[in-house]
Amino acid sequence: MATHSSPIHSSLVPPARQVRTSQVRRVVRVAAGNALEMYDFQIFAYYAAAIAVTFFPSSNEYASLMLSLATFGAGFLMRPLGAIVLGAYIDHHGRRKGLLVTLALMAVGTLSIALLPGYVAIGLAAPLLVLVGRLLQGFSAGVELGGVSVYLSEIATAGRKGFYVAWQSASQQVAVMFAAVIGLVLTSTLSTGQIQQWGWRIPFLAGCTLLPFLLMLRRSLEETEAFLQRAHAPRPAEIARSVAANWRLVVLGMMMATMTTVSFYFVTAYTPTFGASVLHLAASGNLVVTLCVGACNLLVLPLSGALSDKIGRRPILIACTIAALATAYPTLSWLVSAPSFSRLLIVELWLAFVYAAYNGAMAVYLTEIMPVEVRTSGFSLAYSLATAVFGGFTPAICTYLIHVTGNPAMPGVWLSLAAVCGLTAALVLSTQRARRLNSPL
Repeated sequence: MATHSSPIHSSLVPPARQVRTSQVRRVVRVAAGNALEMYDFQIFAYYAAAIAVTFFPSSNEYASLMLSLATFGAGFLMRPLGAIVLGAYIDHHGRRKGLLVTLALMAVGTLSIALLPGYVAIGLAAPLLVLVGRLLQGFSAGVELGGVSVYLSEIATAGRKGFYVAWQSASQQVAVMFAAVIGLVLTSTLSTGQIQQWGWRIPFLAGCTLLPFLLMLRRSLEETEAFLQRAHAPRPAEIARSVAANWRLVVLGMMMATMTTVSFYFVTAYTPTFGASVLHLAASGNLVVTLCVGACNLLVLPLSGALSDKIGRRPILIACTIAALATAYPTLSWLVSAPSFSRLLIVELWLAFVYAAYNGAMAVYLTEIMPVEVRTSGFSLAYSLATAVFGGFTPAICTYLIHVTGNPAMPGVWLSLAAVCGLTAALVLSTQRARRLNSPL
């Protein structure tokens, strides 16, 4: 007897285009919030010199700038704590709820910095309160990247996990470009004195105006099927024990993420300061370079993620860390020997390409090596330790190395050390392949 498919059943099966549209919307909803949260977190570094004048006035320009950059780096010290506390919350209560909490916390921290009176108005309370706002931002950011990466990995279609997860990092590049465009508008319409007095607050307030819309988008997120299908949601104490039991993976993950965080904060957050304070190039040109870096990263990251789906993660990780180790110092030496806009653009685009190609494979790999029950906590802790110990202090460390050595190319040594960390971790994990991987490479 011939069988006929039920018209009711057929109508319930969504066409391929509808499925793709639904997936794109889910990616956009989670990535848009990530972009703004990272914009709010990073914008501090773009205006470090102006913030130094407002909150850390000093007769010594170097000391004032270092205090501002150290406050920027202090936000990263809170990221491991945020990774542990909020990571456990997400692994227990769900990806959607956790991502709403992180965005709300970042909003409070950013708004407090944007509206805080300066040192002249309230004295010592100003730098102390801006530090508190920065620490709150760091607490939130401690789990944002891990939460978004895990969410994207769990909604990814078969064989495309690398491509999906790459959009977490790619969304950050939209934030970099947005910050650069606002900076170009400010430098073309306001004087240096106006920017230092009040103009630097405009980028912070611009980010705050978008927060209600993005909170609405995140409220509409659906929980991942992978989380809903779990038979047991571990309690925070169980999560802490599991993370502690897998400390070797956390350390190796931290070493891999060190290459990412150091490179990222050098080519994005530190570029305007490096170009102006060290190379003495025009602020507008430095922001154009930053804009081009963001565009390069936005293009390369998804391509690298997709390539890692085809050839595996580790070949890309190894190749990129070797490229960084071989070229970081020579390229910066070439740049500082005759500083110019064109040389800065060439060097930064090369370093950006190496970073993006590496991170396109690294982020998804980090979600795969972590046990599923602590996937968010493990990822976030490894990444946050990398930023707290190495990446977040990259602007301050580079400024210090140049100051004590008199060699403007010294940031290349710092980048090379980060590459050694990434290469070592990739090689060690190559010999321990398997047991911890949740999906084949």
